[in-house]
Amino acid sequence: MQKKLKATLVTGTSKDSMVSITLNGAQELEDIVIGTELLSQERKRDLIRNIKQAYKSAQKNLQREMMKDMDMDKLKGLLGG
Repeated sequence: MQKKLKATLVTGTSKDSMVSITLNGAQELEDIVIGTELLSQERKRDLIRNIKQAYKSAQKNLQREMMKDMDMDKLKGLLGG
């Protein structure tokens, strides 16, 4: 199961698509891509905001991906039903 989680990769992007973050199924950071326009001291706040947006987007995409793999029987088993 752990291998499958680590093999699952999802990417999230900031609203302006200047930052993208890739997470594996274990929610470990695999990659981060930052647009060069954000790599200046003057754009530090924008960079931080974009990283947060991209991370949240990746988390949501990962949750969707994990839900695809769970059928109702597995879900009931996890919930003790």
